[in-house]
Amino acid sequence: MSALLQRRGLLFWLATSSVSAQSWPARPLRLVVPYVAGGASDVAARLLAPELQRRLGQPVSVDNQPGADGNIGSAEVASATDGHTLLMGSVGTHVINPLLSRRLPYDPVKDFAPLCLVATVPLVLVMNPAVAQALGVRKLADLVHAATAQPGRLHIASGGNGNPSHLAGELFKRLTQTYMLHFPYRSTVSAQQDVIAGNMDLMFDTLPGALPQIRAGKLLALGVTSARRSPSMPELPTVEEAGGPALKGYEASAWIGLFAPSSQPAEQLARLQRDSVAALAGSGLRERLTSRGMLVHGSGSASFAALIAAETEKWARVVQVSGVKVDR
Repeated sequence: MSALLQRRGLLFWLATSSVSAQSWPARPLRLVVPYVAGGASDVAARLLAPELQRRLGQPVSVDNQPGADGNIGSAEVASATDGHTLLMGSVGTHVINPLLSRRLPYDPVKDFAPLCLVATVPLVLVMNPAVAQALGVRKLADLVHAATAQPGRLHIASGGNGNPSHLAGELFKRLTQTYMLHFPYRSTVSAQQDVIAGNMDLMFDTLPGALPQIRAGKLLALGVTSARRSPSMPELPTVEEAGGPALKGYEASAWIGLFAPSSQPAEQLARLQRDSVAALAGSGLRERLTSRGMLVHGSGSASFAALIAAETEKWARVVQVSGVKVDR
C-alpha cells in the first residue's frame, strides 16, 4: 500500500510539474536594460522584445535601470525571484565591471544563466577630420606613425574609465607601443561631441552611435574593431587589417546578451534560450539589428558562456597591463 501511495505521489508531482512548465510564463515579463535609453543594449532589447512576446505569449516590456555602468540594473535582476525578469547584459556587466570593481553587488557567474548572445557591437576608431588633416592622417597607419613620433601629443577620449571604449584604446596603445593622453567622459555620447567639436582628437566609439556622424563627414573613420568588416560599412577595414603587424589579432568589440537569474527553473531557462535563439534566426530581426551596425549572433548558452570566459581572460590582461582601476 505504501509503495502504491508513493507511486501515486510521484505521478502527481510529475503531472503538476508538467502543468507548471506549460503554464509559464503566467504574466508579462520585464526585460531590464541596465543603461540609459538609446544605447546599443536598449536598441537591441526593444527590437528583441516583440519577437520574444510573440513566442512566449506574454507581453515583454523593456525597463531601463541605469547606474554604476550597469551594476544597478544587473544587481536587481540577479536578486529577482519572480521568474519573469530578464537582463540585457553586456561585456561591461559580465566581464569588465567584475574585473574592475571590488564591491560588485552581484556575482556574474553564480547569479546569472547566460541564455543567448544577441549581437556584438563593433567599436570604430574615429578622429576629428581637421586634426587628422593637420597631422596628415588619412589611414590608420598614419595615426600610428603620428602617435609614435609625438608621444602624448594626441588626446584620446572615452566613455569613462573602464568603459569598453577606454579599454579598446588601452589595447590599441599597448599593441602599437604608443602613448596618448586619455580623457574619460561620463558617456560615449559626451566624448563623441567633444571629438566632433575639436576638443579631443580621437576615440573608440560604438559603430551604431558613430555611423551617422561618419556619414555626415563630422568624424573620420580609420578602422572598425571587430574581427571582420561590418556589413553596414563594408568599405572600412578592420583595425587589424589597417594596422599592420603590430595590430595582428586586434579585436575589441562590445557584445550584448540575454541573461536570466540562475535561480530560475531549468525548463524555463531552456524555453527562453530556444525562443531567443529562434527570434534572432528570423531574417526580419536580424536585418533590423544589422542595419544599426550590430553583428547578430544568436548562439546559445554553452557557446555564450565560453565567450564570456574567453573575454574575461583577454580583458584581464589589458586591465593588468594598463593599470586601469575603477572604484564602483
